[in-house]
Amino acid sequence: MKILNRTNTNLQSTPPIKVVQFGEGNFLRAFVDYAFQKLNEAVNFDAGIAVVQPIDRGMVKMLNDQDGLYTLFLKGIQKGKEIQHKELITNIVKGIDPYSNFKDYLNLAKEEALQFIISNTTEAGIAYVSTDTLDMQPPTSFPAKLTVLLYERFKHFKGDANKGLTIIPCELINHNSDTLKEIILQYSDDWNLGQDFTNWLTSNSTFHNTLVDRIVPGYPKDEIDEYNAQLSYKDNLIVAAETFLLWVIEGDDTLKQKLPFHKTSLDVKIVKDMQPYRTRKVRILNGAHTAMVPFSLLYGNTTVKQTVDNVFTGKFVNDAIFNEINPTLPMGKEELDSFAEEVLDRFRNPFIIHNLSSIALNSISKFKVRVLPSLLEYVDIHKKIPTNLTFAFAALIRFYKGTWKGGDLPVNDSAEIVDAFAEIWKSSNYAEIATKTLGNTGYWGEDLNQIENLSNAVALALEEIDTNGIEVGFANFSKSY
Repeated sequence: MKILNRTNTNLQSTPPIKVVQFGEGNFLRAFVDYAFQKLNEAVNFDAGIAVVQPIDRGMVKMLNDQDGLYTLFLKGIQKGKEIQHKELITNIVKGIDPYSNFKDYLNLAKEEALQFIISNTTEAGIAYVSTDTLDMQPPTSFPAKLTVLLYERFKHFKGDANKGLTIIPCELINHNSDTLKEIILQYSDDWNLGQDFTNWLTSNSTFHNTLVDRIVPGYPKDEIDEYNAQLSYKDNLIVAAETFLLWVIEGDDTLKQKLPFHKTSLDVKIVKDMQPYRTRKVRILNGAHTAMVPFSLLYGNTTVKQTVDNVFTGKFVNDAIFNEINPTLPMGKEELDSFAEEVLDRFRNPFIIHNLSSIALNSISKFKVRVLPSLLEYVDIHKKIPTNLTFAFAALIRFYKGTWKGGDLPVNDSAEIVDAFAEIWKSSNYAEIATKTLGNTGYWGEDLNQIENLSNAVALALEEIDTNGIEVGFANFSKSY
């Protein structure tokens, strides 16, 4: 079988470098690089990508060995139908390891056509490291590396206002570009780079907060023979992803002109404020995940797909989303319901095995951020507690007891929280258990015993779960709330 490279695929010409991308991992290759390829195809955008390895160990050599080429397999469910598609991604021009060739890295700053900086260096990547200096080759942190690159560009083009860059980080933290910009300006101050550079950076470069959403399992090692059988070449960088893609970027009409994704079929939204979209994702997708885990595990399911496919647990999740979460969100019903249907399709994806135990990590803090706001908003709007979310809350508390029907539950949290629940569950009084848990302001940010009927409802749900199990217990609970 032939090696995958540009000679063997007759793709020897490459587009100019318009994008410098920090990160060569599965997500960026299945998300950003795919999106820019679609843009190239739709409007002849002619954007080549130079990939920078952000840490001293990575995959740039493997990428260069294949001339930047790799195969993306997309698999998922869309409106109930299974979708499978594969595509050769061809827009990566070169990979650069700044740890082994810092000069090549600096030369990226001199690229005439360069317009965009993209990154995904994990949530921990956008961080200030006080020991980083301008003369390090390279500095440790991603923001410091980027500051060096931007300063080199400023010097090379003598402060040309037209050579500023559009910076679009994809790290999964809220206000990601605001945070990145703040750190870069801190380095500029630390390193005495001068007011002219700061002015060039703030006036001629733009920073854009983002929300990214696509599940990317990555290299399918357990099924690699099946994937290889579909190819006529040897590819060491196969990446698998779901079909769903959402990219929300804060920006104005100028950014829309620079990045005309509206002329593609991709769901890339350039909006003034991305926070409603972030809230939508956190409350619906992440919230449904977090709400279902204890409830579904206690019922006997092991995966997300089993949960939504099961008649009982599937209806529970469906009702929680459409009847209790969506009505609390400040967006149109049609848009929210359409997004929720897509979420449920993603949950049903037969190509992604998503174990409930793997998303049980830190469920208390997740519940506070992802589920509790919907519960409290529902109470504010309807002046009563939401049946499903309240029962899910009780299931969470019961889950943290750690055992169920003689077996251990996959509780995965800090020792402090696990020990606290062990103490709470020494009691057999459900009202006491509910009151102690809901009153822990360290968990919830407030005393939830102050919410009318919530403590009583949780106590009743706990008793029903222990006495009658999840399905019968929920049926009984529903008659009271």
